[in-house]
Amino acid sequence: MKETIARYKFRGDYILAKAFSPFIIERLQSLRFDFLVPIPLSPERLYERGFNQSSALIQEAVFTSVELLQRSHSEKQSKKSRKERIHLTQVFELFSDSSVKDKDLLLIDDIYTTGSTLYHAAKVLKERGAASVCSFTLARG
Repeated sequence: MKETIARYKFRGDYILAKAFSPFIIERLQSLRFDFLVPIPLSPERLYERGFNQSSALIQEAVFTSVELLQRSHSEKQSKKSRKERIHLTQVFELFSDSSVKDKDLLLIDDIYTTGSTLYHAAKVLKERGAASVCSFTLARG
């Protein structure tokens, strides 16, 4: 799975999002949520990769994603140690016109390593009034 995720995420093998879609559909169809929220990339990282891997997973599984968060640019997570990831400062903010008050949100990401990314994204959403924030990832690293 590690090699497959690397092909998908770092080498731009977008077609793998289609291969993951039956698994995602099976897991998500029984869950209750108001919005599926992809973990965003910084504009610089999006330009490098050519697509947001979290958004692609949602789209290829024929769900609708809602872009609620934006991310500031920082060093790649994969280049950081476990300790550096855990002590990461907040890199997310809610788009100013977004309302999450009393909504049940499901964050989508490709891989869970330390949980820092999901923690920071969820923290912003909860602080802005989300009723609940859960997460779904393809793999755990």
